[in-house]
Amino acid sequence: MEDMLHRWKYGTFQLGLVAALATSVFTGFKVQAQEQIQIDAAAPTTPFPHFWEQMFGSGRAILSLRESYRDDLRAVKQVTDFRYVRFHAILHDEVGVYNEDEHGNPVYNFTYVNQIYDGLLKNGVKPVVEISFMPKKLAFNPDALHPFWYKQNVSPPKSMERWDDLMKAFAQNLVDRYGIDEVSTWYFEVWNEPNIDFWGGIPRQESYFDLYAHTARALKAVDPRLRVGGPATAAAAWIPAFLKYTAENHVPVDFVSSHGYDDEPVQRLLGTNEDIREEDRTCAAAAKVRHQIDASALPHLPLLWTEWNVPGRDQLRDTAYVGPALAEAVRTCDGVTDYLSFWTFSDVFEEGGPATKPFEGQFGLRAAGGINKPSFYDFALLHQLGTQRIANPSHDVIVTKLANGSLEIAVWNLPDPGAAPQSKQVTLAIQGVKKNAQVTIEQVDDEHSNTLNAYAKLGSPRYPKPGQVEQMNRETALTSPEHRSLTNGSLSLELGKNALVLIEVRP
Repeated sequence: MEDMLHRWKYGTFQLGLVAALATSVFTGFKVQAQEQIQIDAAAPTTPFPHFWEQMFGSGRAILSLRESYRDDLRAVKQVTDFRYVRFHAILHDEVGVYNEDEHGNPVYNFTYVNQIYDGLLKNGVKPVVEISFMPKKLAFNPDALHPFWYKQNVSPPKSMERWDDLMKAFAQNLVDRYGIDEVSTWYFEVWNEPNIDFWGGIPRQESYFDLYAHTARALKAVDPRLRVGGPATAAAAWIPAFLKYTAENHVPVDFVSSHGYDDEPVQRLLGTNEDIREEDRTCAAAAKVRHQIDASALPHLPLLWTEWNVPGRDQLRDTAYVGPALAEAVRTCDGVTDYLSFWTFSDVFEEGGPATKPFEGQFGLRAAGGINKPSFYDFALLHQLGTQRIANPSHDVIVTKLANGSLEIAVWNLPDPGAAPQSKQVTLAIQGVKKNAQVTIEQVDDEHSNTLNAYAKLGSPRYPKPGQVEQMNRETALTSPEHRSLTNGSLSLELGKNALVLIEVRP
């Protein structure tokens, strides 16, 4: 474990801080010690797939039939070009998949299932099919309802034979409708967080493993090319036991999935008492799981981190703080997980009931009514990074290279643990380009692309009118880049509180 954490923290794609210089006072804020970041444009590169923006979570399945959901999906697709979306409850009774006739025989209905997946594919997004939750008439305990607003059933099935038949019919319907070449590119994830109150089987782990085995075998019986995995656990739990079970019992598994959030306790995520700042906890947990997979009888399976987000306190998820925290996650999760799925892309989301107003601290990139949050613009900035990365020893920079030789550099201002946010001065010293190379600069921070400011100027209406939503999005849209030149190979920047800055250096 200690060796794994050492590799995670000090690997070639993430190294220590370069230097810190003088402290001064600027515009009323204490400015952190000026940081010098050395960049060599001619240094070797490594592949840098955009793993943080390829998959997003969202609310439960039925919400995807709403126009507000699809509007948000299209908007986020436009700035990230994401490929997959994951949601709960495709088997919820409101989707109408399972019923029984007067003789107790199963009756299937995939009308809404097909409309749900038709809508995703029409908009260029594929599903991560989370197999959940239990139809009440198939449930061992029809009253085992979760406290979420939509009251999903978390019971095991009353009959594993009927569950197997449902899984085969469900998968066959998808293959018949969309073709195996398409459906084989999807992911089928068995259940959601069975290690906590989303699963009512007893014993919890043993009963889930049995459910997983039945589900995986039923799906593979339809076509072995269907990709199935799990255990979709909260807080990086159960991975060694899950892989041991599947290996010893010859149960199919094509990928591993788990969850972790930045504000979860280190003890819960890692089983240690280490002092790890919140913004680094998710990727520390993912690195632990990656190590567990590689040490198992099934090494090198893909790792799908199918839920993560920044801390939920103080409505941070609505603020510009998301940018630096997101960039830190990208920096530290690179090379660890195949997908890092932000939960969620939209505040069309009802775990606690319908939204009562915009900006309630919910998970999404767009607030109720289609209002772009600062995080929406943060993802838009990072989307512009290249797909080749140049290693750099700074803790708050990602350096990438485009095919035309340009550099795309993300730099951010993330406060030290326990410290109040404050502005920071950064100087980039760039070798391997012209001393006066042309530079463009874009940023999101408390003053730039911060929709909360625009919302406050309108009087914080509980139900913004469509014209007000359009005005807020127009006023906060990313502005035309600032054009500058390097001065003797250097660029000095003032990073405001919670700033995420994207710099392009042209060859």
